[in-house]
Amino acid sequence: MIKGLLFDYGGTIDTNGLHWGGVLWSHYQRYGIPVDQPAFARAYAFGERSLAINPLVKPTHSFYEVLLLKIEQQFQYLTDNGFKPDSGAIETIAFDCSEFARQTVAQAKPVLAALANQYPLVMVSNFYGNLNTVLDDFGIRSCFQTVIESAVVGIRKPDPGIYRLGLAALQLPAENAVVIGDSYTKDIQPALTIGCRTIWLNGAGWEDTPRNSESISVVDAEITDFARLPEVLARLDGKAAQPVAH
Repeated sequence: MIKGLLFDYGGTIDTNGLHWGGVLWSHYQRYGIPVDQPAFARAYAFGERSLAINPLVKPTHSFYEVLLLKIEQQFQYLTDNGFKPDSGAIETIAFDCSEFARQTVAQAKPVLAALANQYPLVMVSNFYGNLNTVLDDFGIRSCFQTVIESAVVGIRKPDPGIYRLGLAALQLPAENAVVIGDSYTKDIQPALTIGCRTIWLNGAGWEDTPRNSESISVVDAEITDFARLPEVLARLDGKAAQPVAH
């Protein structure tokens, strides 16, 4: 029986399964940033490390402000490595991507609200220390009983310890909890390690993802659209799906 849900955030709720590397790369292309994809991928990884290591993001920062910092780090890396991105595009890319996230979260909100009426929800996310601010700004913080954020608790996915904290917040054994996430390596594998059930939101990935039948068979369900969650959870729980208000 399913008694609680553990949600990833970035790439799951805010992009409906698209990796943020892919989202940003598409905007680099849209605005003609003169860089190839391998170099962008290195810049993206550099930016992620910079924000994880350095206290650039403050607890009060909005997601737009996070994107500004992230893209600034990426552009600095590219400039230092011989590329010539126009810094004037930073604010435009950050704004467009922030609005994309806001719209995607708005589409996910009724699904989350419906699920929160049936189960306790806990957020388990690799983030920068400002996730409560972002969730408040996007109007979904009230759906979650607790937010467990890597920058706050000092544990990052794929360490399964961060999901153990999620189980402790739910006060449930692993077999009664379902982990929902977009990353096979950072969400699904650690969840399986501690005995949780899993739903993999497998959208347009950025990282290498196993596609062999054995890896897929251990996932309880695989979806490509966040909106299908109530239906899939009802099937896993042996119940009729509850309607989602829009």
